[in-house]
Amino acid sequence: MDEIASGFGQALRLLLGGDRDVWEVVALSLRVSLSATGVSLLLGVPVGLLLALARVPVRPLVVGAVHAGMGLPPVVAGLLVSLILWRNGPLGGLGLLYSPTAMVIAQAAIASPIVAGLTLAAVSGLDPRYRLQLRALGASRLQTAWWLLREARIGVVAAVVAGFGAIISEVGAAMMVGGNIKGETRVLTTATVLEVGRGNFETAIALSFVLLLLVYAVTLALTMLQGRR
Repeated sequence: MDEIASGFGQALRLLLGGDRDVWEVVALSLRVSLSATGVSLLLGVPVGLLLALARVPVRPLVVGAVHAGMGLPPVVAGLLVSLILWRNGPLGGLGLLYSPTAMVIAQAAIASPIVAGLTLAAVSGLDPRYRLQLRALGASRLQTAWWLLREARIGVVAAVVAGFGAIISEVGAAMMVGGNIKGETRVLTTATVLEVGRGNFETAIALSFVLLLLVYAVTLALTMLQGRR
């Protein structure tokens, strides 16, 4: 308990004292996580919506793949992205490995199936008569999809929150593709692991408190936006 209390006090000192290293890590964590969440939103929501509306023979296979992807281990995602971005890999010439961009790609690969799966569940849970009513009123397929998505917006926002939570809390993929380089790819989760390895438990607890505060702030903002809508 003493270490936890000391870590909480140190977290306040690091934030309120304007510790440059900590604020750099916080800023990078937020930038990478929000960017990856945006990418997963652009990829996952259309896929989930399409799967909810489409009736094609291969639909069960694709839905199964999405559901399997929701449980994709971060280290596996990190390994796949590392192989693709490695200097001998298909995209090795871009030199993206051990960069924030690589971290965004890996984290988007983790969150996209989550966003797609929860969007699929939200849209599929709507009353089927709502879709028929829209078509009867002369709505096009694109307009029907848009209004269905709006009707399921509470579930979609929950999908975004879940995707963001999965991204900002993971460490395996960020470590593998980012390298935990100080001032370049070090985020809150990887910094916490580093401090634990060094035996600096108070600092690790402080960084954990900062991470929890950041997660709470972002999810609270999304929840308030959801309620306002």
